[in-house]
Amino acid sequence: MGKTMPLNTIRTNLFTTKPVLSAAIFGLMLGMVGCSNSSTTEDSVETETTEAGTETEQQAANDDGATSADGQTITIYSSRNEQLIKPLLDRYTEQTGVKIELVTDKTGPLMARLQAEGQNTPADMLLTVDAGNLWQAAQQGLLQPVASSVLEANVPAKYRDPKGQWIGLSLRARTIFYDPSKVSADQLSTYADLADPKWKGKLCLRTSKKVYNQSLVASMIEHLGEEKTEAVIRGWVDNLATDVFSDDTAMLEAIAAGQCEVGIANSYYYGRLLDEKPNFPVKIFWANQGTTGTHVNVSGAGVVTGSDNPDGTLKLIEWLSSDEAQGLYASSDKEFPVKEGVDESEMLRSWGEFKKDDINVQKFGELQTQAIQMMDKAGYK
Repeated sequence: MGKTMPLNTIRTNLFTTKPVLSAAIFGLMLGMVGCSNSSTTEDSVETETTEAGTETEQQAANDDGATSADGQTITIYSSRNEQLIKPLLDRYTEQTGVKIELVTDKTGPLMARLQAEGQNTPADMLLTVDAGNLWQAAQQGLLQPVASSVLEANVPAKYRDPKGQWIGLSLRARTIFYDPSKVSADQLSTYADLADPKWKGKLCLRTSKKVYNQSLVASMIEHLGEEKTEAVIRGWVDNLATDVFSDDTAMLEAIAAGQCEVGIANSYYYGRLLDEKPNFPVKIFWANQGTTGTHVNVSGAGVVTGSDNPDGTLKLIEWLSSDEAQGLYASSDKEFPVKEGVDESEMLRSWGEFKKDDINVQKFGELQTQAIQMMDKAGYK
């Protein structure tokens, strides 16, 4: 039976051998899951590494993943912007002959679809942003555990699921941005300091309904405790210059326009704005350098529980952790490599080195509900 068309789809192969469940069942599941606050999409559609095998074993695995596959197809459910991720996938197809079928939508609807399809799903991989989303998918039984010496060698343990159900593939830093005509860098320090009354009427924030801020607050709960984190959030709300923004790009543009003086955003949105406007009048500041380090999160992937091609899918994920793919993440997506030792792009290097928070990103999922409830209680919309 042919596949039903998804809400938003980019396809390179139009056939599958698996049946899909009825549109009525999928619609019901979509309504149940799609309403979750943490079911966000990437907005443009919008310490220690585990010991793992010898260098020879790793190279052999990488070489095996780059050999030609006779008529093999991997179907990816992705919440990532197609323009950002497709060049990486096209490169893999060029090297291996493996065809990639890419189905794109928001994370919530994609997870609802996987739940509805169950073992009948045509999907092999879930590719999404934020450890909170990946954790949710694992908790719902949508991802299967995998064992890979390549991934253990390439991806530090703090950026992957302890059970092997998902793997971080790129890093994104959520930090402070400011108007240099009104604020000097020596006035800035931590996320918590933005709750100080000196910033009253000067702060811009993105909505609390997006998973990026939920994960930031989850990390603060882990580091600061509940009482102090709630006080910080209340201070943020008191200091807002205007209503919260729906996305980071609009928030950064508000700083540039003089609507506010400081704000918090993911670094890659800033990088994309600089590509378009090299003289964009906003500067980046690495938060919490004297304390915990700047908050970083991941985009990542997992092998879907009902995949017909788990071995081939794992080889693709291994390739995405390779030096070549990690370099592409840094150059085209303005994200930081998750693999240590890979060169960053010239733009990323220009922002300077910074200390990253050492927290295991698994915590963002574990504390997500608590973070959402706390932000709601504090009046952060």
